[in-house]
Order: sequence, then structure tokens, then C-alpha cells
Amino acid sequence: MKEIVVISGKGGTGKTSVMASFAALAERPVLADCDVDAADLHLVMSPDVKEEHEFSGGKNAEIIPDKCSGCGKCFELCRYNAISETTTWDIFPKTIYTVDPVYCEGCGICAWFCPEKAIEFKETVNGKWFSSDTRFGPMIHAKLGIAEENSGKLVTIVKNEAKKIAQENGHPYMIVDGSPGIGCPVIASLSGANLVVIVTEPTLSGEHDLERVGELAKHFNIPAVICVNKYDLNSQITDRIKEKSVSCGFHFAGKVRYDKVVTEAQINKTTIVEFSDSPVSEDINILWRNILSVLST
Repeated sequence: MKEIVVISGKGGTGKTSVMASFAALAERPVLADCDVDAADLHLVMSPDVKEEHEFSGGKNAEIIPDKCSGCGKCFELCRYNAISETTTWDIFPKTIYTVDPVYCEGCGICAWFCPEKAIEFKETVNGKWFSSDTRFGPMIHAKLGIAEENSGKLVTIVKNEAKKIAQENGHPYMIVDGSPGIGCPVIASLSGANLVVIVTEPTLSGEHDLERVGELAKHFNIPAVICVNKYDLNSQITDRIKEKSVSCGFHFAGKVRYDKVVTEAQINKTTIVEFSDSPVSEDINILWRNILSVLST
């Protein structure tokens, strides 16, 4: 089984559109959407969800009022301003402490040092992951909750589940839609890959971020190929990216032209190569053949 991860140095380069077409061209692929912070592969794949699972990426503290003596140790120790202090009056003044789950970072120091053991440290539900069927094959995807963290852990779950399906059922390819950038979810997306496809665009920001994500792939010793999407918007920068790719030891796999057919395909919830036999579809076909050639060497 060959694992191909499609990433980009920045968002909006067309990474998911290119990866979705790979899914249509590949032989019996297993798909994984690891861009869990902003998952959108399902918009093109229209998956039929078979299983749904909750994801817990951390814990939050919760103070039990009946056990709390009001000593204030938790308030004193918390470095994230997650614990608030309120004084109430009945016959005598009483100090009440509460935890704001938005500010709580789940470090656990309040629960550890509470002399009354009045703080529970509970697992939180930070999102969900799904096992689905698509017209191209199985797909594992996920959705991280609003403002939730630990997306790297969720990416690892998505990849492991997809890899398990691929290995158990003899699928020749696992194609991963990775996260943009160079952070934790990207590193988790790259783990164990046979080849990384870096999709960039012919802009100064695209060129700059390509260099950063290229260094990331080099750091983990993962072979990388470069694709310039919408290359005809700036042929000068496209040529410069091609030269830099070769000088940095990356294989330049191809370039994809700008075409309104791409938008029309997205509106129709289908991949570019399914929707049209236009020149942009041929660009992607050539790109895929070049990727297979690199994989076979």
C-alpha cells in the first residue's frame, strides 16, 4: 500500500480540489481528510456515513461545590485565568470558585494540589470522526469542534483508521488530504507517508510558504513532488518555483492551469476529472501519471 499525502504551505491553493481528482484517478483508494480544522473534502465526495465516533483530545477541570472549602489554592495556582473567585453573603461571607471551560487548558495542576479533592478532571469531547463510503472507496474524515484544540491527535486517529482499512482490504493506495501550513496537524498528516505532493500557487506568499513546507518534508526525509496550481496567473513565478524545486532536490510533477471549470465542478459536488474533459482535467491526469512514476522508482 502506497500512502500519498497532499499538502500546501498555505490555505486556498487548491489542494483539496487536486486531491479529490487523484481519488477519481487512483485504483481502489482509501481516502483520509486530515484537514480537520477546516474539513471540506466531504463536499465533493458526498460520503455515506457508516460510523460516527466522539473525539476527546484533552480534559477540563470542574469544581464540586459541596466539597470545596474555599481555600483558593486553585485560584492561586492557575496560570490561565480559568478560575474565577466570587464572594457571596448569607450569614457569613463565602468565597465560591468556578472554572471557565473556555480558558481551561487542561493542565490539571488545580486538581493535583486541591487539598479537599474537590476538583474533577474530566475528558472533554472536542470533535467527531467518521467512517464513510464514497463512490471511489472508503473515506475516514473528521470534524473538530469550534475553537477546540489537539487537532494533531485527531489527524492521527483519522490516518490510523484509514491505514487499517487499506491494509486489511488490500487497497493499493491511501490518499490523504493534509492540512495547510507547517504546524502539528501537518506533521501528523505527513507521518508514515511514501510521498508528499506539495500544491502551491504562483504568488509571492505561495512561493514563500512552499519553501517552509518543503523544508518540513526534508526534515522528515519524505520524498516530495511539487505542483503549481493556477500556473498561468503568473508564469514568471511559476518558472521560478520550478527552478527552485529542482535545485532543492524536489521533483517537479506538473502544473494545473486556471479554469472556471474547477468552480463549476465544485458547485456540482464532483471532481474536476469527472466533470469535464477540459484541458485542466488533462493537466491533472498528467500530474497523476507523473506522481505514479515517482512512486514506482
